[in-house]
Amino acid sequence: MTVRDALARLDVRDLLPRRGDYDLRPRTIGADLLAGLTVGVVALPLALAFGVSSGVGAAAGLVTAVIAGMVAAVFGGSRFQVSGPTGAMAVVLAPIVIEHGLASVALVTVLGGLLVVMAGLLRLGRVVTFIPWPVVEGFTLGIAAIIFLQQVPAAVGQDAAVGGNTLVTAVRAITDAALALDSLALDATTLWSLAVVALVATMMMVLPRLHNAIPASLVAVVVATVLVEAMGAPIARIGTLPDTLPVPVLPGISSSAVGDLLSAAVAIAALAAIESLLSARVAASMAPGGSVYEPDRELVGQGLASVASGLFGGMPATGAIARTAVNVRSGARTRLSAVVHALVILAVIYLATGPVGRIPLAALAGVLMVTSFRMIGAGTIRSVLRSTRSDAATFVVTAVITVGLDLIEAVQIGLVVAAFFALQRLARASSVHREPLPGVAHEGDEHVALFRLDGAMFFGASDRILSEVTDASVRENVLVVILRLSHLGMVDATGAKALADLVTALEQRGITVLVKGVQPRHHKLMATVGVLDELRHENHLFTTLNDAAAHARSHVLRAAQGTDVPQLDGRR
Repeated sequence: MTVRDALARLDVRDLLPRRGDYDLRPRTIGADLLAGLTVGVVALPLALAFGVSSGVGAAAGLVTAVIAGMVAAVFGGSRFQVSGPTGAMAVVLAPIVIEHGLASVALVTVLGGLLVVMAGLLRLGRVVTFIPWPVVEGFTLGIAAIIFLQQVPAAVGQDAAVGGNTLVTAVRAITDAALALDSLALDATTLWSLAVVALVATMMMVLPRLHNAIPASLVAVVVATVLVEAMGAPIARIGTLPDTLPVPVLPGISSSAVGDLLSAAVAIAALAAIESLLSARVAASMAPGGSVYEPDRELVGQGLASVASGLFGGMPATGAIARTAVNVRSGARTRLSAVVHALVILAVIYLATGPVGRIPLAALAGVLMVTSFRMIGAGTIRSVLRSTRSDAATFVVTAVITVGLDLIEAVQIGLVVAAFFALQRLARASSVHREPLPGVAHEGDEHVALFRLDGAMFFGASDRILSEVTDASVRENVLVVILRLSHLGMVDATGAKALADLVTALEQRGITVLVKGVQPRHHKLMATVGVLDELRHENHLFTTLNDAAAHARSHVLRAAQGTDVPQLDGRR
């Protein structure tokens, strides 16, 4: 890296907010206000639901939607991104709350946010492009399954067991609900919970068909709450919520606390970065006429959003694909719409926490169950499974590990599986072809073997290529081997070392090796590893195939005449 490159990386001016982020023309402002109001209405029940699902509480979900939504909108790198609590983050945070307690949430949120900011400053925003599509979709499917399973206890009127696998907890809740049917009180609770979930799910699926502008989730929650209140149904509610924003407080920091939570903070940071960048990329593709997002600035903005959320008692935030999609489809023009979305939820905190606290938990469970089904469509699943066997396997492995083990481990293992199959395909595409010598056939051509190496000469294919060339050369009593390397697209250190070993092995058997067509970008590596040093003479390196063939034929002719083969003036 040059000094200029280093200074460019230190320049953070392109990561800061600027005047061009907004368009203050009345028509644009009006579109942003309407889009922000729409997204705020859609985001309210989701913020409550994800707060409850994470174990931090509904109040933390509201605070995160306001604080993180505002900060990410101002400092992020996307015009359309809407940030706040998400299902994936709730899934990651829940076991952290169980293991370390609620007191750890503020510190782990701040630490995770700082790590995301650091990733942005280090210009790591493009790393997400290296995550294959099957891994992303498998991860999303796993998250959707976990979100759905997490809602099962509330849906059947049971308390969720603390800790344990989500699938096991869901099955246990269903079993307990079935056994509780002998008790009239518990029977009423179970039946009411199931009825509320069914009502909310039905309304969320039917209302959008009547009119796209209807905020189905909010209407469904309001109707369910009114019905439950009117009937005095014996089911759990959200409970008391604060009617003001909490005062920002710096979390207690100690070396032991940081050490205990560092791995959790890394998992949160990785998820926040991946989900936010994927959401920003989706938003850019959905925008009319296309749009450009700044990945490094997006990381800085999302990191600052989580830091601010942690200081105010919220939870880690990410870009939310569903809310961002609503924002784009509602006609948003600038990031002002995301700011308005945060202000709408802020108004709810100050004006309507009493009614919001009466919302049944089963209603929020119904919202999240429907949301989980919408996270990934059946068409997408079919497309991945029908693509290739390797991609289908990567998709399934990632999804299963997400549900059964851990989200970040799922992404890591998914990447490893995808990389393995990619290297396998690359190795299969790397091959050796025996070619005839150019021009009119000469006597003795049968003692010259011309091998064209295609694809990549790397650690996954080098041994096979080496064996094929060596075996063919020895078996056919070859005197000269021409290695045609101009078709090699990629060469790594292992492949270059294998070529050096191949030249050495053939020369030790008395077979002269000529090399033709080393590409300039490979020349330094081959010289460093020793491929060129192993040639019998420096003039055995050629740039044209005709020269290499002429040299080989001359060598065979002199060998047939029983004379020593001089070092001919092969052209470099």
